[in-house]
Amino acid sequence: MNKFHANLAAVAVALSSWTVMPAFAQMPMDHSKMGMAGMAGMAAMPGMTDGEVKKIDKDAGKITIKHGEIKHMDMPGMTMVFVVKDKALLDAVPVGAKIQFMATNENGQMMVTDIQPAK
Repeated sequence: MNKFHANLAAVAVALSSWTVMPAFAQMPMDHSKMGMAGMAGMAAMPGMTDGEVKKIDKDAGKITIKHGEIKHMDMPGMTMVFVVKDKALLDAVPVGAKIQFMATNENGQMMVTDIQPAK
């Protein structure tokens, strides 16, 4: 019976750490205290990407952009269609314009949230 209790205790300890670790792994971290070295493995912060407007579909709220690498999304340069978060963004740029834009992935949909004339 003593060996049974020892084995039962060992299993209980193993299971308790197994159930606690996933919860610990999901705890939010305060990255404000991390230096650049501590953030090296983290995804890049969103930034503006250079591009050229190839097509605008105001009714559908879409814009086709030939763009450079979107670093924060680990995406190479290409030409692709984006949905715009606000259709008013399309009024600020004509086809052929050189732009800088902010893109995000909103639930699997590539979305432009900001467009500025290129500098």
